[in-house]
Parts: sequence; structure tokens; C-alpha cells
Amino acid sequence: MGRVASHPPVATTALPAQHSYGGVGCRQVSPARDRRGAHSHTFITFTTMHITPTLLPHVQGPADVKALIPEQLPLLAAEVRSLLLEKLSHHGGHCGPNLGMVEATIALHYVFHSPQDKIVFDVSHQSYTHKMLTGRAKAFMQADCYDDVSGYTEPSESEHDHFIIGHTSTAVSLASGLAKARDLKGEKGNVIAIVGDGSLSGGEALEGLDWAAELDSNFIVVVNDNEMSIAENHGGLYRNLADLRASHGECPNNLFRAMGLDYVYVERGNDIDALIDAFSRVKDVDHPVVVHIHTLKGKGYAPAEQDKERWHWTMPFDLATGQLTYRADGDDYNDLTARHLLRLMQSDPSLCAITAGTPGIWGWTPERRREAGNRYVDVGIAEEHAVALASGMAKAGTHPVLGLCSSFLQRTYDQLSQDLCINDSPATILVLWGSLSTMTDVTHLCHFDIPLLTGIPNLVYLAPTNKDEYLAMLDWSLTYTAHPVAIRVPVGEVAAADRPVPADFSETGKFEVVERGSDVAVIGAGNFFSLARSVCSRLQDEGLTPTLINPRFVSHIDTALLDELAATHRVVVTLEDGALTGGFGERVARHYGPTSVRTLCYGAAKEFVNRYSVPDFLQANRLTPPQVAADVLTALSEKSC
Repeated sequence: MGRVASHPPVATTALPAQHSYGGVGCRQVSPARDRRGAHSHTFITFTTMHITPTLLPHVQGPADVKALIPEQLPLLAAEVRSLLLEKLSHHGGHCGPNLGMVEATIALHYVFHSPQDKIVFDVSHQSYTHKMLTGRAKAFMQADCYDDVSGYTEPSESEHDHFIIGHTSTAVSLASGLAKARDLKGEKGNVIAIVGDGSLSGGEALEGLDWAAELDSNFIVVVNDNEMSIAENHGGLYRNLADLRASHGECPNNLFRAMGLDYVYVERGNDIDALIDAFSRVKDVDHPVVVHIHTLKGKGYAPAEQDKERWHWTMPFDLATGQLTYRADGDDYNDLTARHLLRLMQSDPSLCAITAGTPGIWGWTPERRREAGNRYVDVGIAEEHAVALASGMAKAGTHPVLGLCSSFLQRTYDQLSQDLCINDSPATILVLWGSLSTMTDVTHLCHFDIPLLTGIPNLVYLAPTNKDEYLAMLDWSLTYTAHPVAIRVPVGEVAAADRPVPADFSETGKFEVVERGSDVAVIGAGNFFSLARSVCSRLQDEGLTPTLINPRFVSHIDTALLDELAATHRVVVTLEDGALTGGFGERVARHYGPTSVRTLCYGAAKEFVNRYSVPDFLQANRLTPPQVAADVLTALSEKSC
């Protein structure tokens, strides 16, 4: 095992009250062979029956985990897994990642001394067990407390959480910063980064591992290898992980050793004894080391073990059957997109769909991926590479369509600017879930794509208002060769057009006047066109005849139309479903700056918000029809004075 030091087992004592393995929902199995055929110690096999927790209520922090005798730890794991499933079935959340990390998290807290020893979770969507063991178990045991904790690590909740983390591939770099600061300050303690195998495809994870070898001090990277990302893994490094698994860590080709890191392999990554042994050996180590653990995503719940992609994250479900208890009726833009692109592929052999590890967010089911064949490309969680790849493909004359979640688009700003737009490569980027009403976790906000993209020259950014307009824009983007095109895919109910839709959008910045009036013009971009229409209806009830405009473009403004409006309109309203600062409305207001036209711009305030109620959030930002209409009436009265 190279330079890894040997440590004796951690001394433990039992809690004052002894607890048996009794109760429904678990059965003792000993000895046994685990799912890979390796002989394991005694363990508990979980069933879907509820386990009444007897140990977990006594665990208020890691010290209480250490107070358990080793024979109690499998029962603790069973209780944790039962509560995870109970909460997830009612509340939804990340299922597979958390079920697979139960034993490893217990072992970490059994061996190390958090918060003196610092544990940093990559993405941190697998930190539910960690929260239970660090004083937050009530948020998993009582339904009325489910929302007391976030789905990610949150320092405001506990001293055991060190960062707000929700994007992938960051933990090694963040944790190495903690280790470097520890060394500079002459302090002691272990620093542990926990990174999933899927996260290793992200450039930042590899950059962090590469630099970690420079640390001539304690630094532990736990690689949780469950052979999955959100969907299947993609990339050459996963061949090496497979070789390491097959050889029980003895393969001479070793990515981690090649980077100058020490290495330990744990085949039984859901066996608490094996994990405690490995973590005890690397505790207080004086150099960087990778502990590679082989785990089972979704462990303990048959549906999640059998369909790992489906159960990475889930809506509420029936625990006995695994069936979702809520299903949206009708079509959605995600499935619509994948189906449409598959149809286009039949006549366009150069069309290629590209994803960065998130196929499900735009309808690419396993069946559709198989149908697309080599016209579907998953680069792994590597958005930067995805953008540059699309630029190269477009430059070579093919038709790449890259789908990225609005929040994850932020990870590739430099490639959007340098690799794509400076080169004017005519790729198509579909920006998914861009809205104030999609994801509300602070790490996953989809508010900022309009300011981000529209500040880059050469990029055309379109905001369709309905299904037909969206598909027309998508089709057009594949024929347009002057500039790269981004399309903000609509969210919410799929609606057909109620007016003619053009097939050509080459006249950059040309707005659509839907209803022509006077005095007030309301410009509603993309998802907020329906809000604009509601505002106009209220203004009509007040005796006004407002002009209703669909801008179609959020990257450009129609200066000719705006100048025309200035002659007959006193107030112009802009509505955008995103951050206001740096957004579309500000460009309209800047255009009207030298004139007498009053411009009212609406969007979200520039702030990080977390787990908000969408109706309350819209209300707070004055993004409801009554509020906007009232502001317009006030502005008109002030102008008349």
C-alpha cells in the first residue's frame, strides 16, 4: 500500500443503553457474500419495511457514533437507510447517492474527529447521512422538520459543514485549500475530500488532484466509485477505474499514482468494517492519499439498485412499489426537445446532440440515446469541454446541439467567450430550466444565464414563448452560419402558438408586436410573455390600450421599434424571467435614457436566495400582474403631472 501508515483500530465504548437488532425491516446475515462475491462481515440487509430507530435518537454528534460498539454500527446503518427512504418517499431528493454512502459516512465519523478533522463533500448531494450524524437527525425523523435542512452542505446549519456546495468537481480544490491553510497556520488535523467517480470527469477535480501532490502533508481524497455519474460514466479515465476495480487496486496503470498520490483500494465499499480499517490506516497520514472505495449506488432499495439513473434524484414515490406518487400530465419541453432532435437526425447525418452528464434534463432517456447512436455524445461532467467540442464540430461544418442547465452553464463562461464566440462557430446551445421558478436551492439557481450570455459578443440569444416558436428557432439555428445561437428553452406547460410563427430569425433583434396600442408598451421576454399578456389585460380593464410585444431576442434590441414607440408611448415595461442586473431590460432602459420615455424594468434582484417559495419570491420582486399594472398606473399619473 505504498507509504500509507498503519493505525490501530479506534478504541470504542458502548452507549449506556444496549440495543438489540430486533424490530421489523432488517434481518441479520452472517456470514455472507456481498454483491460482488467477496466475503463480508456481518451486515444488515434492508427491506422496505420501516425500522423504528433506537440508536439514531441518541446520536447528537460524531462523538455518539464513536461511543457505539462495532457490532451496533450495521444497525445504525439500517436505521439511517430506513429514515432516508421514508423521507425521500414523501419529500423527494437525491436517493441513489445517499443510499450508497451510508456505511462510508458512518465509518468516516467513527474514525475521524469532525469538525477538527474537516470533511468536504463534492456536490454534497450525498451528505444526508452526514447530516443525521451531526445533530440534524430530527430533519429526517419528523415530517414537519423535513425542510429544516437543505439538500446540500450548509455551514449555517452546522459546524460540521464547511462550504455551501451544489456544483460538481469542487471538493478536492476546496479541501486542498483548507489543508494548505492548516499548514500555513501550523495547525493539525485531517482534511478529507469525498468525490464521486462521476465528478472526476470535471476539469476542476483533475486540476485539484494534480495539485494535491504538491501538498507534503495530510490530505485524504475518498473516491466514491459506484460506477455511475447521474447516468453512465463517459471518458477514458473510467477504463482505468474499471481496471483498478478488477485488480483490487493492483493494476500497474493507476491514474492516482500517476499524479503522485498514494493509493488505497477498498473493494467492499459498503462494508463498515472494511471502511473503518482503511480510514484508520490513512488517519493522520503525512502525505496526500487517495482511498478508492467501490460502493453500490442505491444500496438497500431494489428499485434504486436496478435503475440507478432513474433513482439518482426522485420526486416523492410509493415506498412499496417505487412508483412516483406525482406525475405531471401532458407533454414537457424536455421530452419534446429530444423527440424533435431524433426526427431531425433522420434527415441530417451531421446533427449531433451533446450533453455534459445530464441527459435527463432534456429528454435523452436510455432508449433515445441508443436510437441516436453516435449522434448522441455525453462528455461526462465537463461543460467546458462540451462547449469547445461543439465549437470545433460547428467549425468543421457539422450541426452540434449542446443542452446545458442554466445553472451549470455558469461553469463554462470562458469557453463560451473564447472557444465559441470569438471564433463565431455556429453551434446551437439550448439553455434548459432558465427561470426563477425551476430550481430554488442557492447552488442551483437558474437566474443568471441572460446577463451571462448577453454580455458576450457574437452570440444570438433567443427566448421563445411557446412550443411552435421554440421548434422554429431550433430548426433555424441549424441553418444559420453567421454566429452561434443560444435558445432559452421555455419552462412550464407546453403551449402551442396562437399566432403565426416565422421560420427565419436572421434579422437579429427584430421584435414581434403582438397587439398595437398607445401610451404603454409591455415587453415580455420568453417565459414572461404570459405575464406581459396578463398585465396588458389588467391595463385594458383600466381603459388603456397597451402595446404587447414579444422581443424574441434577449441578446439584441429592436432600436427601430423602440424609437417608433417613443413617439406614442409614455411608459415602456420590460419583463424577464431572470436576474434584472445586466439583463435584457437594462438595455432597453439604456436606449431610452436620453428620451422622455419612462422605462420600468422587472426581474429578480441581484442576490443569492435559497429554497424560496416561488409565489412569495415573485411577490417580493413585484413580478405579479396586479403589482406591475399598479406600477404602470402610478408611472402614468406621475408623467401626467
